[in-house]
Amino acid sequence: MVIRVGILTLSDKAARGERVDTSGPAIARMLAAVHGETTYAIVSQQIIPDERDLIETTLQEWADGVDLILTTGGTGLGPRDVTPEATGTVIDRGVPGLAEAIRAESLKRTPFAMLSRGVAGAIGTCLIINLPGSERAVRESLAVVMPVLPHAVELLHGHTEH
Repeated sequence: MVIRVGILTLSDKAARGERVDTSGPAIARMLAAVHGETTYAIVSQQIIPDERDLIETTLQEWADGVDLILTTGGTGLGPRDVTPEATGTVIDRGVPGLAEAIRAESLKRTPFAMLSRGVAGAIGTCLIINLPGSERAVRESLAVVMPVLPHAVELLHGHTEH
């Protein structure tokens, strides 16, 4: 199975070139390291500022061409952290268990996980998952959900036989 992926980094500073994005490339490395029946093909990878309208538009545009969008950044309590709101606007159905699992596992490492507001949901046949912005948190969070991603994508595409 090939899962087409979009990786979207949300960061004002990285979009302006004032900071190097390490979380987006960390996602790409983790997906490339997967061996077995599932292959992750990165179709789109971009850095954009924390602008709600731009995030919404990008998610909607990408959803038709990928099976999975992983966002990184913009999930905290800062005034410009609007990724969950933008995602919530474009998804058709929420998948709260993914975000809950990420927070539950993250709480084992830091109490600050309680402040993460990332969400997950589907727009058509595309799954969107908000991941935190730090490279370490991205690696830890993605590791939590990776075991279920192939099955989730199959379900979204109507393959419900077990």
